[in-house]
Amino acid sequence: MNVHSTWHMLRALSAERRQQLMDHAKEVAYPQGTRLFEEGGHADRFWIIRTGTVALDMRVPGRRAAVIETVGHNELVGWSWMFEPHTWHMGAEAMTPVRAYEFDAVAVRALCEEDPALGLAIAEWVGGVVARRLRSARTRLLDLYAPYGSGSRL
Repeated sequence: MNVHSTWHMLRALSAERRQQLMDHAKEVAYPQGTRLFEEGGHADRFWIIRTGTVALDMRVPGRRAAVIETVGHNELVGWSWMFEPHTWHMGAEAMTPVRAYEFDAVAVRALCEEDPALGLAIAEWVGGVVARRLRSARTRLLDLYAPYGSGSRL
C-alpha cells in the first residue's frame, strides 16, 4: 500500500471496506481563505481533497503562521483525529476553492475498532502521512528559521 496517496489507500481496501469508510463521508466545498481548523482545536473530522489545495500551517511565536506543506487532489487533510487527545497539531486553510470528502472521525474510529483489519490499514495510512508531514515540518522550519550557514543537517 502506498501510504503517500489516499486514492491508493482507498483502492487497497476491498470494495466492501471502502464502502464502509465512504459511508461516513459527505461532500463539502469551501471557498478560498476558509480555515478548516486551527492548531489546538478539537479534531473531530478529516478530509480527502477532491479538487483544490489546502495549506497546513504551524504557529510560530512572534511571527505569522508558517506554511509547512500544501496538499491537494486525493490527499489527506487532518490526522490528529486518530490519536489522543484528538487535538489539531497544525492549522489548515483553503488556498483555492476546495471540494472534498469530509469524514466524521468518531464514526471512523468506531469502524476501525469494529474491523481490526480496516483499522490497521487506516492506521498505516495515517501513520505514513504523519511521518511525511513531520519531515516536511522540520525541513520547512529549518529553511525559515535556522541561521544562514549554520550547517543544520536533516
